[in-house]
Amino acid sequence: MSNMSVVSGIPTVVVPESVRFKAACPDCHERFELAAGAIRLAVGASRRTTFYSFTCPECGAAVRKPAGERIVELLTGGGVRTLRLHTSL
Repeated sequence: MSNMSVVSGIPTVVVPESVRFKAACPDCHERFELAAGAIRLAVGASRRTTFYSFTCPECGAAVRKPAGERIVELLTGGGVRTLRLHTSL
């Protein structure tokens, strides 16, 4: 069985729900693991506009952290929903 599927002609990677990402909250300093569904990734035109975000499960703080190329690769490969930000010319 393949780990790839095709939806509307676009290949997608099928990721198990058990994929977890280690994270930390800058407010309460707790460390925890998050499922892919608890994280959002925004990819912009620059490093400044590319980030991931989540809500701290301990204190409820909204957390936003920069995402470099490697983080983007790991999060997208792990099934995190991605929003591509477009800029108008």
